[in-house]
Amino acid sequence: MRDQQTIGESFSFSGLGLHSGDPASVTVHPAPEDTGIVFLQKCAQTMTSCKASIENIHSTTLCTAIGANGITIQTVEHLLAALAGMEVDNAYVDFEGNEVPAMDGSASHFVQLVQSVGVIGQSSLRSYLKIVRPFTMGGHDRFVRVIPSTLPKVTYTIEYPHPLIQQQTYVFHWSPREFHKQIAPARTFAFSGDIEALWARGLGQGGSLDNTVVLSETNVLNEDGFRYPDECVRHKIVDFIGDMALLGTPVIGHFIVHCAGHTLHAQFLQAILEHPEAWILLNAPQEEKKKWSPSSPSLLPLSPEQSRLHVSPL
Repeated sequence: MRDQQTIGESFSFSGLGLHSGDPASVTVHPAPEDTGIVFLQKCAQTMTSCKASIENIHSTTLCTAIGANGITIQTVEHLLAALAGMEVDNAYVDFEGNEVPAMDGSASHFVQLVQSVGVIGQSSLRSYLKIVRPFTMGGHDRFVRVIPSTLPKVTYTIEYPHPLIQQQTYVFHWSPREFHKQIAPARTFAFSGDIEALWARGLGQGGSLDNTVVLSETNVLNEDGFRYPDECVRHKIVDFIGDMALLGTPVIGHFIVHCAGHTLHAQFLQAILEHPEAWILLNAPQEEKKKWSPSSPSLLPLSPEQSRLHVSPL
């Protein structure tokens, strides 16, 4: 258990969005305790806010976008993963643009910026959601499962019919050091045969070998190759941690994830809220506990493929 934390001072970065290809500039500021992560954008001389939270999920098509009060910010997951992975609980994200810059396609640049300004403790305790009963969301081939555990842990498995991927599993024991060294540098990846279809859907407009690991039918097209032999599954953990940050509080449990993605991550988050018998809230004042009622937002609409998903005991 620990106190809440924020960054020691502001930091800035800019670049192109992975999907939109549009430029954006971001400055992350310290924020008071109990703020959470809040995106700010100036609209018509008025500062508009959008909290990084489950009720503000806007879409989950190949990335996670959030929106509220007339603004939408796309591809928030890598920045949110960096803040969560480095245990930054409260921050304002002053945003100009429509998508978080891709940087190198990983969370590493954001982690380095957090480290450059430091993380400082605040006066209130950090609340935690502790899993006390296992449950699963999904089918036999795609699911997110959580079981009780004394420490946070993620076991993620992916399967792709590609000779350089096939089946990969990585077990992440949650700590800022482990996140920084073993998870954050893992980049997003794509298959060269899918790129034209992505472009046709208006996605991947800012993608390049500078921010994406691109695989042909047999090889990696990037000159530097993989950063890890299992970089692809490690990047899926980046995405999962960023999406889990939308819950608004860290979770103590062992997540076992198989062939999921942003939409199933989001569905699982909302399933957590709808199953209060599966968890207890630790270190939370009474006012905060009232917010964690079963009356959560409706689940995101399911595609035909996802309509088979269900929530069940382990």
